[in-house]
Amino acid sequence: MNPDQVIRHLHRANEVAQRAARMGRHPFGALLVAPDGDTVLAEQGNIDTVNHAESTLARHAANNWPGEYLARCTLVTTFEPCAMCTGTIYWAHIGRIVYGASEEALLALTGNHAENPTLSLPCRELLARGQKAIEVLGPVPELQAALLAPHQGFWASR
Repeated sequence: MNPDQVIRHLHRANEVAQRAARMGRHPFGALLVAPDGDTVLAEQGNIDTVNHAESTLARHAANNWPGEYLARCTLVTTFEPCAMCTGTIYWAHIGRIVYGASEEALLALTGNHAENPTLSLPCRELLARGQKAIEVLGPVPELQAALLAPHQGFWASR
């Protein structure tokens, strides 16, 4: 996936996150991108504290495409996947993760919020313990302000 595709898909994932927020859900968004780097196969906003955008999308992907195909696909997400989501992506056989903002940046916004108790476990560290390689690209500093924007004030109002 080239840099222009990364930026375009992160903007679209952020639109999904904003839509989730308008529905009263946490403002996170994710896309599944085909091996061509252009085609969006599926998109998902956050549902609730347990059904995150990334894990829900990864389960959907695993139910609809073979692992050999998913190994060439990319999951694009607004924020670094948490441990639960990273594990689900791993088990779904999705071959690449692209994220816009780090979990540390999210923690700075949410603090110790009961609806988002972050784990200090970077996705790269978790994936390093696996038996297969998953490529990880992120964070993307030039988009951080745009990706953080839907979270400004959101967590304080919950």
